[in-house]
Amino acid sequence: MNSLNTKDSNGQLAQGFKPRHVTMLSIAGIIGAGLFVGSGHAIAAAGPAVMLAYLFSGLLVVLVMRMLGEMAVANPDTGSFSTYADQAIGRWAGFTMGWLYWWFWVLVIPIEALAAGHILNQWFPQIDAWLFALLSIFLLVVTNLFSVSKYGEFEFWFAMAKVVAIIGMILLGIFLLVSGTGGEQAAVSNLWSHGGFFPNGLEGLVMVLAIIMFSFGGLELVGITAAEAAEPKKVIPKAINQVIWRILIFYIGALSVLLMLYPWDKLLETLNAAGDPYSGSPFVQIFSLLGSDTAAHLLNFVVLTAALSVYNSGVYCNSRMLFGLAEQGDAPKAFLKVNSRGVPVLAIGVSALITLLCVLVNYLAPQRALEMLMALVVSSLVINWAMISLSHLKFRQSLNQRGIEPGFKSLWYPFSNYLCLAFVALILGVMLLIPGINLSVYAIPFWLAFIGLCYWLKTRAA
Repeated sequence: MNSLNTKDSNGQLAQGFKPRHVTMLSIAGIIGAGLFVGSGHAIAAAGPAVMLAYLFSGLLVVLVMRMLGEMAVANPDTGSFSTYADQAIGRWAGFTMGWLYWWFWVLVIPIEALAAGHILNQWFPQIDAWLFALLSIFLLVVTNLFSVSKYGEFEFWFAMAKVVAIIGMILLGIFLLVSGTGGEQAAVSNLWSHGGFFPNGLEGLVMVLAIIMFSFGGLELVGITAAEAAEPKKVIPKAINQVIWRILIFYIGALSVLLMLYPWDKLLETLNAAGDPYSGSPFVQIFSLLGSDTAAHLLNFVVLTAALSVYNSGVYCNSRMLFGLAEQGDAPKAFLKVNSRGVPVLAIGVSALITLLCVLVNYLAPQRALEMLMALVVSSLVINWAMISLSHLKFRQSLNQRGIEPGFKSLWYPFSNYLCLAFVALILGVMLLIPGINLSVYAIPFWLAFIGLCYWLKTRAA
């Protein structure tokens, strides 16, 4: 399959991403509700040891991203890992990965929109959160209808706001610790003086891996942007190589400061008292407990921006994956239609419509239905990461047989591929032991069977 590196006048995607756009887009996908809100669940499971869990999971992410980067530099394609699986493993693999990843964003986007809606509802309680979520969907879908360069610029500043805010929060936290103005409870000893660094033992550290590794879902966006980047062979390696320090700063750095400012067990008591999972951001609660309401409101605004940014990136990613599926013949050819600005309007519209329906389902359906939807999200992400490792294994074997040296090499091939597959197997085993989350593991064979049936019907019709 050919890359989409052609002009939009030929009915294909436009190349409008500048290097700084790609760099910030890779940040945009991982700093959202998963970090600001979901980290509370991770702290509850492992205590201060959650920092080690993020480090281990981050290692897996770095390895997977280097694999994806090697394939993206060699063949920039909007279908990304769906195309690479198609070429390396077989048509069924590309079909499966493409639709699973599209479905992943269809389910994740409403969660981010609802998170934004709940934050806005705190400021304007007279308006229901789900109405704010619908308004957010409308505004950001409109944003994605502009040219890719306009979208890139918009998301650049969205992501920049998150980066500046997190760095500012870390610096403020360090100042409160060093100056003593954070109060008596602010101390480095909070990392070990409340039940130890491993309050729930090694079991807690292992169990939390199943919760936090999915906070990194969204980094794959870098591979999809390759087809619309002006210089993919330069900007993709740069963006991927920066993943390491982003994880160290945004996750481990921010959480370490957070846990030193206030005892983690007392923080959890406050979060549990809040009752609403969307409003229980440990970052916001910390500064509220320290008496800094201004900082807490600013962080609430940052959480809102982060959720909207991830949602915005999801709309982009979802539409481009649907476009790539259509180009491979795995989705209706109508999704290949682009406007004069090189934007796949129909792909954006259909994805937005499905997202809208998911928001309504989340509003009307009981909590159990929402848990089932999120279980499918987890399943699709696990399968895709494993398939990226397998695709890269086949891809590199093919290059070696032809005596071709990759322009951007993955780390520790082939050991890293088997390590990632083993890590995914470990995570699945851990998830089986966690009530509620184990639904995602049980769903995998049924989910694959459904995708397989769709593929069989497609090939039979052809």
